[in-house]
Amino acid sequence: MSGPRAARSAPRANPRATLRRSALVGCALTIGMGLAACTVDGEPEPGPTSSPTQGQTGGASDKPRRITFGAYGSEEEVAAFQRVVDSFNASSTTRQVTLKSWPDHESALEDVLAGNAPDAFLTSRIDLGQLVGADALQPVSLLLDERGVDFGDRFSRDAVDAFAMDDELQCMAYSVSPMVVYYNTDIVDFDKMERRGLDVPTANDEGVRERWTLAQFEAAARFASRRGDPRGVWIDPTLQGLAPFIYSGGGQVFDDDRDPTSLAFSDDSTREALNQTLAILRDPTLTPTNAQLARATPLQLFKRGELAMIAGFRNLVPELRATEGLDFDVLPMPVIEDRATVGDINGLCISADSDYSGDAADFIAYAVSDAAIATVSSTGYIVPANTEVAASDDFLAPGEEPANAAAFSQGIRYMVVPPFIDQRVELNDAVTPLLERLVTAPGVLDLEQVTDEIDQVSRTILSPEETESPSESPSESPSE
Repeated sequence: MSGPRAARSAPRANPRATLRRSALVGCALTIGMGLAACTVDGEPEPGPTSSPTQGQTGGASDKPRRITFGAYGSEEEVAAFQRVVDSFNASSTTRQVTLKSWPDHESALEDVLAGNAPDAFLTSRIDLGQLVGADALQPVSLLLDERGVDFGDRFSRDAVDAFAMDDELQCMAYSVSPMVVYYNTDIVDFDKMERRGLDVPTANDEGVRERWTLAQFEAAARFASRRGDPRGVWIDPTLQGLAPFIYSGGGQVFDDDRDPTSLAFSDDSTREALNQTLAILRDPTLTPTNAQLARATPLQLFKRGELAMIAGFRNLVPELRATEGLDFDVLPMPVIEDRATVGDINGLCISADSDYSGDAADFIAYAVSDAAIATVSSTGYIVPANTEVAASDDFLAPGEEPANAAAFSQGIRYMVVPPFIDQRVELNDAVTPLLERLVTAPGVLDLEQVTDEIDQVSRTILSPEETESPSESPSESPSE
């Protein structure tokens, strides 16, 4: 199997939605040429002219229409969003955007579902099912098509497809962050390993190592741990942490890609992928000791040079860049059979309750333009779904770490997108103790028993009606 097949094994949009989006792209290429300035020349043109929508009036004597844009993220990201809003407002006399910020996507989801949705807002793809189910969104397909937004080559197809549902593009893909492996380049010295005849990932003509196998991943962990300190690697014992290894080995995390009723850890292919992975992750000579983990998180150990490799997302980059004395780079997740990873995708949505959907669409069309998204990308926290910006210096930041920043955007096509699960938090809470036993418990592991137990516990969350104990038979009526 090839890497792209691994990515497409994930739950994707309804095929009819993809066809509809493809039709919209064709329509945009035919009728939108004159409206596509915000995405063709790289310079955004805030506030394209649009016809008034419900609750939207025009006229020179009217006060500017006021719309709200909601976003979440770090202080630096929110500040960058504010600069995007300010730039949009500076060139518009008919409408003004106000930024509303949340600390995280959970807070944003709670606010939106409570009926406090801004006109336009940032959301995580993992919340899309709940938002659509609550009728909280107005699809953006036609609105953005009318504004000449290029859904084709200028945006990651995988990221855009992830927001297609019910035959519509519900939100516009904005940023995406696949999981990668961060490694300390002073500890994991591939050149030195190669001179010693160890198995290392091959470098391309530019000297960049773009792919590695599980065996090479293990070799790097053992090389880093050869003196016992620092330790080689840490992977979080969570569904998210183990999923890339499971998918890469040909296994599945869920029993169904669209409507799961259980985890699939007892599947033979999943067990085999786990068996190979756990041979590394359960090796006490390669992973942090309990004493180390009691006094510091794996990320803190990595920043201190006490841990050679951790898995993580793009949002770690600014913090690691600011760590004095730390030299680091990234590689994609290691390959067992096929390339695979997981991550999150963020999109820009329009509230179903907005009285200014046309203005909200104008702002989104501006926010995903090259110059506007480059403003946020330059903070280092996100991987833009805009492929032009993802290939630009605003994102790649030559001269700064990681040198292999392209690994983030290249990893998008291998991301496996999970199914929509309303009980996501409850599921994680229920199975994480078992996953910790799977990865960190000392002694001999009974893989079959633990994986069976993981699936059984997951069913109490995903299909509780099938796991309830049958009720006792009603007693017979007493004889008269």
